[in-house]
Amino acid sequence: MELLTEQQGVQFSGLDKKDYEILALLQTNAKLTVREIASKVHLSSTPTHERIKRMEQQGVILQYGALLDNRKVNKGIMVICHVSLKEHNKKAAGQFLGAVVEFKEVIECYNISGDFDFMLKIVSTSMESFHKFFVNQLSEVPNIGQTKSIFVMDVIKQTHVLV
Repeated sequence: MELLTEQQGVQFSGLDKKDYEILALLQTNAKLTVREIASKVHLSSTPTHERIKRMEQQGVILQYGALLDNRKVNKGIMVICHVSLKEHNKKAAGQFLGAVVEFKEVIECYNISGDFDFMLKIVSTSMESFHKFFVNQLSEVPNIGQTKSIFVMDVIKQTHVLV
């Protein structure tokens, strides 16, 4: 089942050491100014800015954001939900993905191998609100064959840092 999408017209052209230094800084603190980044990687502002823009255009940098503590923003329930589909074809998968990306409760969705087809990371305000979401929204998506929900007891490590 081919579910990965390709960015149109964008060619990826490898990263060098300076690019990785810039990425490491941005992942740690995306609020750094171009001038601050340039100083730390020993470049002037213009080439630093050009490198950042190039990595944005190539899709290396997907977005900027803040990592939040879900409990402190009233999303104290986190659930890992494995989903398998009844039918495995492009149309069925597309319908499932079309529905899932619209659910605000689903903060991550992965196409996986193994006994299930997808893994969803779901956050909710309470067990009751998760149950309502599961019964009234997720389970109503056509073509779902089987689900398995795992409730996260505690977050030990949470990061977005790749390099």
